[in-house]
Amino acid sequence: MADKVENRAERAKRAKWYVVHTYSGHENKVKANIEKMVENRGMIDDIFEVAVPTEEYIDTKGGKKKLKERKLFPGYVLVKMIVNDVSWYLVRNTRGVTGFVGPGSKPVPLTEEEVKALGVQDAILPSIDLKEKDVIKVITGPFENFMGTIESINLEKKKVKVFVSMFGRETLVELDFNQIEKL
Repeated sequence: MADKVENRAERAKRAKWYVVHTYSGHENKVKANIEKMVENRGMIDDIFEVAVPTEEYIDTKGGKKKLKERKLFPGYVLVKMIVNDVSWYLVRNTRGVTGFVGPGSKPVPLTEEEVKALGVQDAILPSIDLKEKDVIKVITGPFENFMGTIESINLEKKKVKVFVSMFGRETLVELDFNQIEKL
């Protein structure tokens, strides 16, 4: 299992960000469709992240200020992936996608400067040395300072299921990796 995580981490370093053109107003649907397709088809080693860049702004209507969010690039979605025949085909043929940005059918990756300018941070794959039955302490959230025993680890979702002693009973809770520390 550790070899698979290292392999995924190495592949993630080689992955590049690409811009996908979508129907305007369908960006979030396309993002959800690609993420579901990645999960269903087991493409997590080729397609790593999907993003719709947004910004927050203050809208004043009738003297009331309201914080709203808008898309920076309507009609576009960013995908961090390793382009091969299968990953290209699956993204290209996702409902709502009209094509990759680039000449013809060949996608062109964004440069590092462009990615930074868009404000897209790479997801950091966790390097954990946890295993089932390890004793942990919860460091943040509603179960802060509780001790627990790891029941299962989900590397893709970056979550662990932990048995925590609450009210004299063992209760199974799901926590993020960043909410726990190993004892």
